[in-house]
Formats: sequence, structure tokens, C-alpha cells
Amino acid sequence: MGVMNIMLFHSTYGLRPAVHAAADRLRAAGHEVRVPDLFEGHTFDTVEEGMAFKEQVGKDELLRRAVLAAAPYSDQGLVYAGFSFGAATAQTLALGDEKARGLLLLHGTSDIAENASVDELPVQLHVADPDPFESPDWLNSWYLQMRRTGADVEVYRYPGAGHLFTDPELHDYDERAAEQTWKVALGFLATL
Repeated sequence: MGVMNIMLFHSTYGLRPAVHAAADRLRAAGHEVRVPDLFEGHTFDTVEEGMAFKEQVGKDELLRRAVLAAAPYSDQGLVYAGFSFGAATAQTLALGDEKARGLLLLHGTSDIAENASVDELPVQLHVADPDPFESPDWLNSWYLQMRRTGADVEVYRYPGAGHLFTDPELHDYDERAAEQTWKVALGFLATL
């Protein structure tokens, strides 16, 4: 198993202890992990507060911050990863980085640019089933579009889990689904 350089992006709740705990779990498996704070210290108790802050800062500015965080390490071949909004951010960066080694999406996806193209980029998505932010129709369309870009995509769905089911601090938390996610995700990283 090789050491992966992982760029792990937080959800709209901000860079909270659960994100650091996830990074520590990845580090314990031997990986190097960076967790940029796109919200510059702001954290939120509800998804609505986080979404309002995200809108206030703006999509372009948040993407700029993400690119600046990743740029010093992209030559090493990053694995982009994230939670919900962070997964969407990770996806955008991975599809634009020809040296990306992989993409690990936890609880989220994003729109795909029509001209996006990758060379068999390994992608793994873990998502609740159903998920209030990732409808079945959206996920089916997303999967087909990702395959058209050239990505090698695996999707894992967790029936009955809440949206951010890997976060033990939230009511969405589902211990069994979370442990299964981490087991599969660590296996995925070990293949890159």
C-alpha cells in the first residue's frame, strides 16, 4: 500500500472535530492528510447556517480557496476527498487536475463540466439511500456523466442512513454505515 497525499474538504458545517477525526483515521492508515479550512474558522450547528454562510462567501471565492490550498501539493498527485459540500469541491478540483490520483466522495457530488475528461480516475462515492441532497435520478445521471469523463466509478449506498452519516456529532450519524464506509474507503485508498 502506498502513502497517498489526501486533500480532505469539510462540509457546510465547517472544519469541525469530526473532520479532524476522519483525517486522523486516514493518517493512522499511513496516509498524509491535509484539511484546509475554506470557511476560515467559521463553524455551524445547522446545515441552514452553513449554507447561508457558503452563499455569502460565494462559490467562486470558496473554489479559489480550495485551489490555493491544493496547489502546493498537486504535483505530488493528490487524492481529493470531502464531505458533502467538501465532496463537491473535491470533485471539481480532481476533474481539473491531470495529476489527481483518486477521488473519494462522502455524502456529495457536484455538476460536471461538459468538457471534463480524465484518464481512468478512480472515484468512490458513499451516499445515504435515500439522500435529501442526492436524489436517485441525480445520482444515476451523475454516474453516467462521470463514466463519460473517463472516470472509473464505484457507488456505495447506505439504506436508512442520514445525509452526513459518518459524522458522530450529528443526528444523521449511523455507526454501522460509517464503519462500513471507512472500511471500504481505506481499501479503495490502498489500491491507488
